[in-house]
Amino acid sequence: MPADLDMLKTIEQRLLWLSAWTVHNANNIRPKEEGAVKVGGHQASCASMVPIMTALYFHTLKPEDRVAVKPHASPVFHAMQYLMGNQTREKLETFRGWGGAQSYPSRTKDVDDVDFSTGSVGLGVAATAFNSLVQDYIAAKGWSKDMKLGRQVALVGDAELDEGNVYECLQEGWKHDLRNTWWVIDYNRQSLDGVVHEGLWEKIDAIFKAFGWRTVVLRHGVLQREAFKEPGGEALKEWIQSCPNMDYSALTYQGGAAWRKRLMNDIGDQGDVSKLLDKRSDEELDALMNNLGGQCLKTLTDAFDAIDDDKPTVFLAYTIKGWQTPLAGHKDNHGGIMNKAQFADFQKQMGVPEGEEWETFATVDDPDALKAFLDDVPFFSRGTRRYSAPEVKSPGPVWLDDRELATQAGFGKILDSLAKSKSDLADRIVTMSPDVTSSTNLSAWVNRRSLFARREVSDTFKEQSIPSTQKWEFSPDGQHFELGIAEMNLFLLLGQAGLAHSHFGERLIPIGTLYDPFVMRGLDALNYACYQDARFIFAGTPSGITLAPEGGAHQSVGTQLIGMSQDGLVSFEPAFLDELSIIMDWSFDYLQRSGENDPDERTWLRDETGGSVYLRLSTRPIEQLGPRNRDDEEFRRGVVDGAYWLREPGPNCEVVIAYQGVVAPEAIEAAGRIGNDRRDIGVLAVTSADRLNSGWTAARRARARGHSSAMSQIERLMAKVPRDATLITVTDGHPATLAWIGSVAGHMTAPLGVEHFGQTGTIPDLYKHYQINTDAIVNAAQHLSAGRRIRLAGKV
Repeated sequence: MPADLDMLKTIEQRLLWLSAWTVHNANNIRPKEEGAVKVGGHQASCASMVPIMTALYFHTLKPEDRVAVKPHASPVFHAMQYLMGNQTREKLETFRGWGGAQSYPSRTKDVDDVDFSTGSVGLGVAATAFNSLVQDYIAAKGWSKDMKLGRQVALVGDAELDEGNVYECLQEGWKHDLRNTWWVIDYNRQSLDGVVHEGLWEKIDAIFKAFGWRTVVLRHGVLQREAFKEPGGEALKEWIQSCPNMDYSALTYQGGAAWRKRLMNDIGDQGDVSKLLDKRSDEELDALMNNLGGQCLKTLTDAFDAIDDDKPTVFLAYTIKGWQTPLAGHKDNHGGIMNKAQFADFQKQMGVPEGEEWETFATVDDPDALKAFLDDVPFFSRGTRRYSAPEVKSPGPVWLDDRELATQAGFGKILDSLAKSKSDLADRIVTMSPDVTSSTNLSAWVNRRSLFARREVSDTFKEQSIPSTQKWEFSPDGQHFELGIAEMNLFLLLGQAGLAHSHFGERLIPIGTLYDPFVMRGLDALNYACYQDARFIFAGTPSGITLAPEGGAHQSVGTQLIGMSQDGLVSFEPAFLDELSIIMDWSFDYLQRSGENDPDERTWLRDETGGSVYLRLSTRPIEQLGPRNRDDEEFRRGVVDGAYWLREPGPNCEVVIAYQGVVAPEAIEAAGRIGNDRRDIGVLAVTSADRLNSGWTAARRARARGHSSAMSQIERLMAKVPRDATLITVTDGHPATLAWIGSVAGHMTAPLGVEHFGQTGTIPDLYKHYQINTDAIVNAAQHLSAGRRIRLAGKV
């Protein structure tokens, strides 16, 4: 074996041991709490990946390359970082425990150099393709003169290819001329519940080729290819390639003697084949049959070295799940862990002395030579590859003076105004939409800033003087990605663009739009992007049942609750244009923050850490309020903090109406009608139930920790409301969005909202049916007041 391959083999065996030991320690050595369940760790899934990761990280990759590691290979990744001094023994000893190395690679939870979080299968795979598109976008802008294009690599479990988002991604990549992307499939033919179907590799091969990828099938290792050259070798090759996956797995688990018996029964009566088998011991025959392409360092490194262009490439690497462990090939090995007896045998096989289990160079004959080799590995030469980028300042709020307008239209006008400006912020904005660019009011922005593509594509309608409102041309200067109708792709691209500062050292301000009901179609990718701490803004529009004629499939009910519950994301639902202007200006700053986790002692929100922003907007035009002092600090702060008094309650307040979003006209009109026979009415304009609720729960936790004076925004606002006043909450969405406000100070509450799928009709029809119109608010006030009088009478 050449010197480099000899070193790689040593590293491979070290990673195999350290990953298996990390899992064994967590399950069988580390003390368990009473009632604790199995810790887990996927030893078998790790084992099949060890040669692939060794060949890539220690031979092929460069510092500019980025890798999404198969989730179940997390222990191998951590072992590799431990070997390189980027992970601590303490973290490995507490693997899958509190504060320890994470079960699946995590950008935000792990201390080692994770490029992509990969806890949700399939998403990390597709993220690499979108990261490549972001890389091309940044390169085309010429901001970094010395920028090197890196390969975006995904290490893929074969079962991950069952995820639909992988194929949505392939189509989008084809449309955008994807390049510099490698996917290496760990084709061990086993999943959690069994063995994969026969012939799957042919389907995989065909699908990738259909989308313009190069496919490289690594089926046989060097030992097998050499054996095939011997007399009888062709018969052995034919048998291996036709052997059912289930049989191959079972024989792998049973070992050399079982291989010999089966091969002799099937093809051993041919003299040459019998000689080929007889010249090998059971141990050697077992090694031969386990020498698949994905377990052979020479085969892997040769295949990787052979690619010298930027064409997207998928490597289908045949492997053995549980390779070189007692679990190899067993169909139950996915969640299986070596028991103590099995592991003792494995430790003897690996030659690791007792007491040296955590030693990085245990079993290494020449530690100095290995250390010298590791010091020269290109991928690790720059250390941790996390970058930063300076903040891009906002020029300030873009104020709109329309007397009547929808928030969706206002959003488009604000972006259009920015597009006309020469600000640094506008130059760093990149927009994207899943085939709803025009219907979500991004057209004006795109007309001014054009669509992005690496090669120029002219607008045929413009060239032929055909009138069109959309003057869209593709060029490297463009600032908009036009995507197909796949919300998963939208959120994956938003997420990767929202990590450009960390991956490429260049700041982007990603803004996406989609139909609000279809937030749920991309929810897994949205959650994934937030878990990676990606930074972006997206507008869900039109929202609620306000898009009345489109019917229930295009109306959203529960998205407000998604906005409230999603970590890493703050949601707003402004009713008026000046609120939207303030929120967007604040959002540009918020998504670039990276400060400490300490809460703001005014709101008790962790605003210094920053995050992403969800704007829930509407197509319903509403009349704007009369002139307001836009420079009023209290007003602007209230908009950002989540709520302010549109009509402040007095000491004799009997009813408070709290609304969020475009039901503002109904709430305001209802307050006027109720005020005809009530002494005092309060109207609370809620711009973000999310921030109000988060601040409230955070303040309660702070008080529990001894901060007795902690008070949130909603607590300050509700402190002005007499205890016996009644509260009506109303929103074009689920009533639970605001219903909780009654619990802040114990007010009797009537929550109005929508709980069922809508249907076609006019806005008045639907608002009346779902009881979120003016009459419903007035009626709720009357019923609550009657209940209040009965309650007071009972007290007397």
